[in-house]
Amino acid sequence: MEDAVLPVNEIYHNNGDIEWQPLALTLVEYPKGDWIGKIFALISLSPFGIGAGFVTLILFRRDLHTIAFFIGTLVNELLNIILKHLICEARPLVRGHLYNEYGMPSSHAQYIWFFSFYVLYFFVIRLHHINNNSIISALWRVIIVGSCFTLAVLVSIGRVYLHYHTISQVIVGGIVGFLFATVWFIVVHRILTPLFPQLVSLKLCEILMIRDTTLIPNVLWFEYTKSRQEARARGRKMASLKTTK
Repeated sequence: MEDAVLPVNEIYHNNGDIEWQPLALTLVEYPKGDWIGKIFALISLSPFGIGAGFVTLILFRRDLHTIAFFIGTLVNELLNIILKHLICEARPLVRGHLYNEYGMPSSHAQYIWFFSFYVLYFFVIRLHHINNNSIISALWRVIIVGSCFTLAVLVSIGRVYLHYHTISQVIVGGIVGFLFATVWFIVVHRILTPLFPQLVSLKLCEILMIRDTTLIPNVLWFEYTKSRQEARARGRKMASLKTTK
């Protein structure tokens, strides 16, 4: 994702010897007093929230599918950087000397459309074998996938509205994100997933408690039932210990 930097001049220390500049990672500017622009500026930060969610899931779930998905987002970002420096197309609005990245294709659009299409493939193909065909389960899938694509549309519109990209830069970013999501999902589903059982048996994966949930149809239900069984078993054990004292 490209850095969005406020148009500020060079900031110097009082002694005039040190040049200061902001850490331009999440800075996004919008027209002052424009509440629509402010909403789009906040929405444009969503990729950072998604990245934080990935880190959290990997730390607490340690599932190979999540790790593979996250690696895909990193490769997608690398692809965007390469394309930017090959095409070398400027942004529609110059925002100070600190903001000098190219604009084609939009990394925000590429990232969010990659994420949305991968989620779609994951639900339609990866989770097609879940036996729970209830209306609630289907509704949740529609809500999750629909929310992802709605967010993708809003992020894309926001990048044009805030003059960070042209329409063509956003469209190309979305197309590249869609194409790479398709390729990466095929790689994970057809090539990497069959290797997951061998990977989790490695000593390093055992130490890090990395797991493969490919053959578990409903991970949430599985974890829920296992935790209830474990809690009941421990409860009975504690009760028996109290009665013997």
